[in-house]
Amino acid sequence: MFLSDFRKEFYEVIVTQRVLLFVAADVDALCACKILQALFQCDHVQYTLVPVSGWQELETAFLEHKDQFQYFVLINCGANIDLLEILQPEEEAFFFICDTHRPINVVNVYNETQIKLLVKQDDDLEIPAYDDIFRDEDEDESGNESDGSEPLGKRKRFEEDIVERTMKRRQRREWEARRQEILFDYEQYEYHGTSSAMVMFDLAWIMSKDLNDMLWWAIVGLTDQWVQDKITQMKYVTDIGTLQRHVSRHNHRNEDDENSLSIDCMRIAFEYDLRLALYQHWSLYESVCNTCYTSASFKLWSVQGHKRLQEFFADMGLPLKQVKQKFNSMDIALKENLHEMIEESASKFGMKNLRVQTFSIHFGFKNKFLASDIVYATASLMENIEKDEPGTDNFIKALDSLSRSNLDKLHQGLELAKKQLRAIQQTVASCICTNLVMSQGPFLYCYLMEGTPDVKLFSKPVSLCLLSKYLLKSFVSSTKNKRCKLLPLIVAAPLDVEQGTVIMVGIPPETESSDKKNFFGRAFEKAAESTNSRILHNHFDMSIIELKMEDRSKFLDALISLLS
Repeated sequence: MFLSDFRKEFYEVIVTQRVLLFVAADVDALCACKILQALFQCDHVQYTLVPVSGWQELETAFLEHKDQFQYFVLINCGANIDLLEILQPEEEAFFFICDTHRPINVVNVYNETQIKLLVKQDDDLEIPAYDDIFRDEDEDESGNESDGSEPLGKRKRFEEDIVERTMKRRQRREWEARRQEILFDYEQYEYHGTSSAMVMFDLAWIMSKDLNDMLWWAIVGLTDQWVQDKITQMKYVTDIGTLQRHVSRHNHRNEDDENSLSIDCMRIAFEYDLRLALYQHWSLYESVCNTCYTSASFKLWSVQGHKRLQEFFADMGLPLKQVKQKFNSMDIALKENLHEMIEESASKFGMKNLRVQTFSIHFGFKNKFLASDIVYATASLMENIEKDEPGTDNFIKALDSLSRSNLDKLHQGLELAKKQLRAIQQTVASCICTNLVMSQGPFLYCYLMEGTPDVKLFSKPVSLCLLSKYLLKSFVSSTKNKRCKLLPLIVAAPLDVEQGTVIMVGIPPETESSDKKNFFGRAFEKAAESTNSRILHNHFDMSIIELKMEDRSKFLDALISLLS
């Protein structure tokens, strides 16, 4: 069931209890977790934090801890599947779910006792009516009794009874068919609602416990949705507006304790900044080369593309020597009007959307970061493959990097993020130049072979999704085939060579008006059912699956016929 008063029905219920937190492995979930941890610290709430990367880990962790806890909080997991069916909990267990995954499973919506949903009601949820999908068995059984005390009317009543039962069976069949239709329409597309970090910040604000740190985590949570392309531009701009009001409230006080100019001050500001990844911590040249938007616009996988890039810098009057050194070391005179210069030249080169609404943060005098910098850094720490460490260690490092007391971890994350973006860009260039993206009829398909450079990185879901988005954008700008420009994309990469499994992700078409709704989750399910393919829907995003290598071709054939 949906909660209407988060303070009363959620926070005041758990504040005196021991709580188990299940947190998904994405940046928005980490930010929501940081806000909740800060609230728990404030009120001395006892809690245990368990990171979960998929359904299997959630089930295992629940079985391990279910006897010690009665109250469970799930962040960015649990809403889009029948949770009670999966976990089989005792009746006295209560689940509070704050999850961006849509659509929300209807059983979770209409469970009045154990499932409590912390979801913004202004999100466009389109939940089917209860009577359209649930029906009491009593309705079908009623009206079948006959007392038999009047022999003369017995035959007549018996005939009426048969007619009535036949009518009821027909109505039941019609209702069942209609139910299937309603559920199909409701569950057909996967998409994302309001950032969980924003929902948690809202709770802190309602309770007058919101701090500048919490506001920053809410901003990073929203920015994660934008960087990962999970929400529409309209939704992003609307939510930016909401957060901007809080930023004004928190950061325009006159020299108060929290924001007075000192070595440990923290100040958040709204900005129109450049859509260039990590440019303030990199060189301008590297940033332009490794940002999806600019790289795809220039077609940097070609010689002609690099020529256009040099013309772009020349048009701004920026010497290559300057743009290839660290941004911090660039000539101050050149940096003064840099935003305007870049925007003006970008328009001439067909890039009209190089400016984006965002927020920046200043820690003390020296450290300035954009919200997207934090997203890239935190995501890279979470999926770090350089050291063969358990996922839990990476999760904790990523979580720590969000605290202003751990700037060294954040800087490590920024270095990892640069490597990740370079790896993505090189893989995209290689796929386009060797024609690895192929049209399969209703969708485009690309398989990264074992032995491809950086292929291990793309066995991780967030990295694979980012690669898929970059690859589709680049392919659309490189192909002359108008039909192919409108197709969705499936990318597969080796997951576990010994077990013979691949990880596969499907993303919707690259269009300006895209509603970011993804139909691949349901399509994957149907294709697997019809071919008995061995797939594992282990990820909280249904459009990411694990598949046995030898089932790949029959699975793809089934997908082609299903979507044609």
